[in-house]
Amino acid sequence: MTFPTDPRHLGAQHADRDAVLRSLGLTGPEPELDTFATKLAQEADAPYAMVNIFGAEQQFFGLHTPGDKSELPRVERSMPLDHGFCPEVVNRKKALVLPDVFSSPRFAGNTVVDLIGIRTYAGAPLIHGDTVLGTICFVGPVKRPLSTGRGSLALIKQHRDDIMNFLYQRAGIRS
Repeated sequence: MTFPTDPRHLGAQHADRDAVLRSLGLTGPEPELDTFATKLAQEADAPYAMVNIFGAEQQFFGLHTPGDKSELPRVERSMPLDHGFCPEVVNRKKALVLPDVFSSPRFAGNTVVDLIGIRTYAGAPLIHGDTVLGTICFVGPVKRPLSTGRGSLALIKQHRDDIMNFLYQRAGIRS
């Protein structure tokens, strides 16, 4: 992953991010963000969806994971920064869609591929001004045809916009 590791850069990023998160009232997991994640999972037909906020590690302030009766692994509310594909989205400040993560050697070796069997990913950054707060994403264990890429991109961007509008409205900030 190319997530920046220079401590001075990270310190400035964390300070900016923390200030914006406080202004938006984001301090931890929230039922409303779980609802956003569940809606995304349903619309994407994916077992997992997250509203992911970055700090010392990835924290899922919104999470949808398969139910107890599923044979798929459960995901907890946090994950190291070197797990998953969202750190790449944060670093790039651009959406990333991988209908089949195995088609890209750069992403095929990521820890989550083996940990929870991820084969497809779509994520978009949550950005306020120049500050990337985190991502919204969905992941699944079944690869998708490459032809689904544009639809997944449109879906993930729409959900990104919906979440940012929700956060702005709740905080009384005009977008």
